[in-house]
Amino acid sequence: MFYLDMDNKGFAEIKTNIETPNGNSFTEKPLKTNQIRPNRVDINVLKSKLQQSESKEFKKNVYILSTLVVALGALGIYLSL
Repeated sequence: MFYLDMDNKGFAEIKTNIETPNGNSFTEKPLKTNQIRPNRVDINVLKSKLQQSESKEFKKNVYILSTLVVALGALGIYLSL
């Protein structure tokens, strides 16, 4: 027979003692003082990319719709004969 022992150490070892600074009058600064700024993006470039992707999607949707209409018309003609 297998004996399973479940230990939950996540809550069992909670420390209540919190260390605070000893009254140091100076604050530590980060090593890197230069902040990295991302490059700005032109809104017109984003709009043109969006328009290109939307036009591709529109062409694909028109192609699928026209194919379905032609197939439905062909099926209707075939079944009416």
